[in-house]
Amino acid sequence: MKIIVDAMGGDNAPAAVVQGALDAHKQHGVDILLVGRAADVLRAVEACGEKTLPSGVELKDASEVVEISDDPATAFKMKKDSSLTVGLNLLKAGEGDAFVSAGSTGALLSGATLLVKRIQGIRRAAMGPVIPVLGGKAVLCDCGANAECTPEYLMQFAYLGNYYAKRVLGVEKPRVALLNIGAEEEKGDALRHETYALLRAASEAGRLHFTGNIEASDVMMGGADVVVADGFTGNVMLKSLEGTGKFLLKELKKMFLSSTKTKLAAAMVKSDMADMKKLLDPSEIGGTPFLGISKPVIKAHGSSDARAICNAVLRAKEYAESGFIADIEANIGAMKLERGAEKV
Repeated sequence: MKIIVDAMGGDNAPAAVVQGALDAHKQHGVDILLVGRAADVLRAVEACGEKTLPSGVELKDASEVVEISDDPATAFKMKKDSSLTVGLNLLKAGEGDAFVSAGSTGALLSGATLLVKRIQGIRRAAMGPVIPVLGGKAVLCDCGANAECTPEYLMQFAYLGNYYAKRVLGVEKPRVALLNIGAEEEKGDALRHETYALLRAASEAGRLHFTGNIEASDVMMGGADVVVADGFTGNVMLKSLEGTGKFLLKELKKMFLSSTKTKLAAAMVKSDMADMKKLLDPSEIGGTPFLGISKPVIKAHGSSDARAICNAVLRAKEYAESGFIADIEANIGAMKLERGAEKV
């Protein structure tokens, strides 16, 4: 298993990226192919206490870097020797099993779509982060790649999330729900109504376990294993969840430091609070897959530290080993609509 890592992507590159990739190599037994400016990467390797590249870690020189200010739609074309573009081309050529980058989301999605390509029959790739919910985890699909969607896109997102939950999260029969403003079938706009009908038909045919509409509050109570949304709505939910987690942790800290009594209580539940903080920390997940791309591509958060990168590499390894892409390819016939058949 070899994971290609964009050493120059992200706010803390290359130092944090290199450290995280080396940690993943040691902890998870994966080979690493670092892509970036060779001199900068080697200095980062030395700063990690390594005089030379360890066995199982390789370096591919790439002279350019995609900056956050670059046009995401064209950056990978304009900077053909960037770490992002070179890394994606290496993945396309079979030089690695997955690609991890903390660089520009838009540039990574555009490059993955046009260089690595989508699975044949998939209309749009979707971001499928795993979010913490009561009693476990859920896949949110999409969370930002596609702000405007058709019913067919959302139906395909349901299948993508369903197979990801099965293969990567180990859920035998994922409960698939459509994120909406109410649980009743008649709630929502035309997009939600038409998507509901498509998912219900797929469920009746035994291809999905569709449980209906779901409100955001019920998502967090563990009401579904796969939450289907357009990218705009899904991104709002994801950012709201992240913000709520930060708010709760700050308020709890303020409460525990308010008096001698609460300080004593804090000392007694310190380990439990650490577990809660870990549950709400995006770095623990590490990265989000672009579901629907023909090979595994993982997007790490732009502010990722070494721990987040290490976990992103682990997510890439799990994804590459899961058999998810083969499942989609084998079942793509059930995931497509004939032209003009979206109106149900």
